[in-house]
Amino acid sequence: MKQQRPLVITGGRLVLPSGVTPGAIRCVEGRIASLGDLNPQNGDEIVDARGALVAPGLIDLGVFAVDKPAFHFGGITRAGLMPDRAPPLDRPSAVRFAAQSGKPDLWVHPLAAATVGLAGTQLAELALMREAGAKAVATGRQWIADSGTMLRLLQYAAMLDLVVVSHAEDGGLTGSAVATAGEMASRLGLPSAPAEAEALAVARDIALAEMAGARLHFRQVTTRGALALVRAAKARGVPVTAGVTPAHFMLSDLALQDFRTFARLSPPLRSEDDRQAVIAAIGDGTIDVISSGHDPRGPEDKRLPFVDAAPGMAGAETLLAMTLTLVRDGVIAIERAFELVAAAPARLLGVDAGELRAGAEADLALVDAEKPWVVDSAKMAASAGNTPFNRQPVEGRVTALWKGGVPVGR
Repeated sequence: MKQQRPLVITGGRLVLPSGVTPGAIRCVEGRIASLGDLNPQNGDEIVDARGALVAPGLIDLGVFAVDKPAFHFGGITRAGLMPDRAPPLDRPSAVRFAAQSGKPDLWVHPLAAATVGLAGTQLAELALMREAGAKAVATGRQWIADSGTMLRLLQYAAMLDLVVVSHAEDGGLTGSAVATAGEMASRLGLPSAPAEAEALAVARDIALAEMAGARLHFRQVTTRGALALVRAAKARGVPVTAGVTPAHFMLSDLALQDFRTFARLSPPLRSEDDRQAVIAAIGDGTIDVISSGHDPRGPEDKRLPFVDAAPGMAGAETLLAMTLTLVRDGVIAIERAFELVAAAPARLLGVDAGELRAGAEADLALVDAEKPWVVDSAKMAASAGNTPFNRQPVEGRVTALWKGGVPVGR
């Protein structure tokens, strides 16, 4: 799918790293050619944005399924696919297949499994998987318990210049827990683990990353204690980054009441104090990425007792709208919102996208930031509607989308 003729979007408000400014953008042969105060040329395709935001297409780092209808609804043009597949992405052939699975209108960037079978013991063939298209390496939903294995992984990844995406929960403490220890878990009688399980995992992995000189990204950091560790590591120059999903800044463990399995997540929902700490960490830059954690689960996985239900939520369609709540609440500016959902993930994956600048790939979205709508699990574009935000009124919708300067059907 190649761009047949130049595209010019006029009358919009460009979301640039420096802020939002009125202007136009011109895309040629799949890349941004120029932006600002410019005039269309003969033969250009012209689109009038009518005052909408012109933003980079979202890059969703850490999804568990390739779900194009949901991604396109949410304005996602690229997705970093977690290795938790059946079978896992622990072989070059599996990585190569996954990298082609969304084209031409969605680019999937596979994250190679850190260990064979994601079992946490034997390192997988990372170099061969990088050659096959892997953009990072990930431990999956599991924490690598053996510190020697984790150190070797970080050393190997550093040599290959691949970021390691780690799951931050000490498995020895979490065990079969499905909730965070506290009043709500006690009232519901749910197996629970202390929030400190996350801080212990983060502390160890940061120490090992310092030893190895490796880049480390925690896919989700959701507790006050763990965020303090990340903040301190950044202050002393450790190349560590952190992500979170909207569930952990929008919801606390109060959402578990009535045993709502759509709120059964990994890591589990935390206390209100931790939720407030996540919001503060987004505001002060401790958290670098907001991703959807998109993991559509049907009735066979969710219509079960809470303890037996599979973790995960369908988050791609609500990613942008939930992130924009932080803008309306004054936590971050609009340009910072798109840094979190586009530019920062692009840097971690090493792709030339995620921001509006000359030379970058023309993955673009028109966004009506004030368009109201109501999340409805029964009407979602995702392959399953297991959202913890069902029936919630939100604002912000993508109204048009381009991948490499070519319009994406919605």
